[in-house]
Amino acid sequence: MQNEFLSPLLSEASHQDLSLESPLGELPLYKFQVETSRLGVELARIFEKYPLLPGAILTEQGEFVGMISRRRLLEYLLRPQGLELFLNQPLQVLYSYARTEILVLSEATPILVATQQALRRSPELLAEPLVVKVGSSAYHLLDMQELNLTSWQIRGIETQVRYERTQAQMIQSEKMASLGRLVDGVAHEILDPVGFIWGNLTYVSTYTQQIMELMSAYEAYFGQVPEEINQLKEEIELDYLKQDLPRAIASIKAGADRLKKLASGLQNFCHIDDVYPKPADLHTSLDSILLLLKSRLTSEVTVIKNYGHLPPVQCFAGQLDQVFMNILTNAIDALVNHAIGQKYSHEFNVIGQPKDNYKPQIKITTDVRSHKSKYPGVSDTRMVSICIADNGPGMSLEKQQQILESFSVERRAAKETSLAVSYQIIRAKHGGELYLRSQPGVGTEFEILLPLV
Repeated sequence: MQNEFLSPLLSEASHQDLSLESPLGELPLYKFQVETSRLGVELARIFEKYPLLPGAILTEQGEFVGMISRRRLLEYLLRPQGLELFLNQPLQVLYSYARTEILVLSEATPILVATQQALRRSPELLAEPLVVKVGSSAYHLLDMQELNLTSWQIRGIETQVRYERTQAQMIQSEKMASLGRLVDGVAHEILDPVGFIWGNLTYVSTYTQQIMELMSAYEAYFGQVPEEINQLKEEIELDYLKQDLPRAIASIKAGADRLKKLASGLQNFCHIDDVYPKPADLHTSLDSILLLLKSRLTSEVTVIKNYGHLPPVQCFAGQLDQVFMNILTNAIDALVNHAIGQKYSHEFNVIGQPKDNYKPQIKITTDVRSHKSKYPGVSDTRMVSICIADNGPGMSLEKQQQILESFSVERRAAKETSLAVSYQIIRAKHGGELYLRSQPGVGTEFEILLPLV
């Protein structure tokens, strides 16, 4: 480049579809550099020949020293005596006057991030091109107009994605609401006949007892019982019937009671669209969710309840039920998968059990505690604590960080997980806190803190 400038080159834009994470390297970049020892008139001729060229990378002996834009060059040439001072002088003279703050970004920088940083510059620098570092030592130029145009396109894509996601969420919410109403109706229809069974079982039990007493009185009054009656008593096994009939009635009563609780639990779980918070017994809510999950709680999983004395809590009970369901479902999945891994990865003793006698369990602990305020001058508050812990495999620090990141608004908008929804319900709806504690090989604990009004 001692005699002639190398012609400016414009890299082609990537043909990949733009996304929110598209980097600067996918945009068309100008590759043009000039030694500071060259005259200003030579650079002016290049700008005249290539009217779209936004500027030039300045180098000294091949090393990057800065950038001068077309706008900055013309600004100094148009000043009084500018042509005499700078046009026939080396570029290093002009650059010593025209040197400004340069924004240098990596080609991997997302376009939206680069746009934000470019717009934070002082007003007189907003039109200056960006310097994009390509690879380890190459420097290219990006026209601000190209960056702004692409940024607007991406913003349009982002708006469209958010609109489509909102529409999908509305459709999903309507589906869930319809399903909730359907399940609520089914539960109501179940409760009606169960109420009939439950109400009449008391009378059936009383009537049966009275008939048994009448039969005993007949036997005591009539000493001689006809042979036909004795034969009938043997055929129907009257002595066994007297013992088993109360047990059968008690079993029917227990089944009806369980079905009643299950249907009531379904009704409570479906009522997630309450407008105002209401006092609720959280222990009842937890028990109803455990009943709904009973089919998934295998005989190997033990649930330990350490319930403290909790007052009624002002809350959206249906939404809290959803939180309990999400956390308990994750705990059950972790325990079942871990138990299967234990079964196939450990050596077994003679009775087919792992040597370490691993017993999966979930421990639910509730109490009322004082919670220290984060803000100075604000007194501590009384909070209800619900801890749901398991002795599963635990989580790695990376996995915990992913879950905590999903609680943020940006991550939650990108991918709404069950735990992210739970965090939103606890924080936004109830003004509480949701904490995650986990240790690999020990287990995982979620703690929910709800303020007492």
